[in-house]
Amino acid sequence: MRGVSKAYPGGMLALNRVSLDIRKGEFVFIVGQSGAGKSTLIKLLYREEVPSEGQVFVGGRDVARMRRREVPLLRRKIGVVFQDFKLLPDRTVAENVAFALQVTGYSGRDANKAVSQVLSMVGLRNRQNSYPGELSGGEQQRVAIARALVRNPDILIADEPTGNLDPDTSLEIFRLIERANRYGTTVVIATHARHVVDAMRKRVIELKRGSVVRDVRRGAYDD
Repeated sequence: MRGVSKAYPGGMLALNRVSLDIRKGEFVFIVGQSGAGKSTLIKLLYREEVPSEGQVFVGGRDVARMRRREVPLLRRKIGVVFQDFKLLPDRTVAENVAFALQVTGYSGRDANKAVSQVLSMVGLRNRQNSYPGELSGGEQQRVAIARALVRNPDILIADEPTGNLDPDTSLEIFRLIERANRYGTTVVIATHARHVVDAMRKRVIELKRGSVVRDVRRGAYDD
């Protein structure tokens, strides 16, 4: 990001001249109070939003200058995990994960193999025929992570991925994401999960009123 500002209609300034670099293979926590600009920063990375000023480069490309037809190609390289899971309730666990592959043209056999592997990774191979409504919150979030990882994305982005989960389950989920990071996936997570950030000691970028006020290696949630 180079001098990035984002203003919404009505004049609310969500980000104010933010400049930062996240390198390939890093694991980064974005922290700050509600309204600090975390979600806006995350949305800029997968071009859900575009900056009002400045430039956002992902994989060397200026996302605001991409043609509309190029955006899906960008998003194929990015796995996104949401707080509310966004699972399809009428599809099984395996079908939810496979859905991420179908839109990119995977064949049936290759898709089945990839789904099986990623469900094993997140510990849900035995629940592949279950429906989301039959799962706990932690299991649903594991499915969401499996769906985000099944295409082997270059980047995994998460916005409050454990906001609805208890502390122990939250740490479990983050450890799964850490495993993906060890295989080379760049990870950027916006979170309020203080205990997780303190336990994992990754890079921490803190936002306050839309500005970066702290950027530390192996940091804690607070100074």
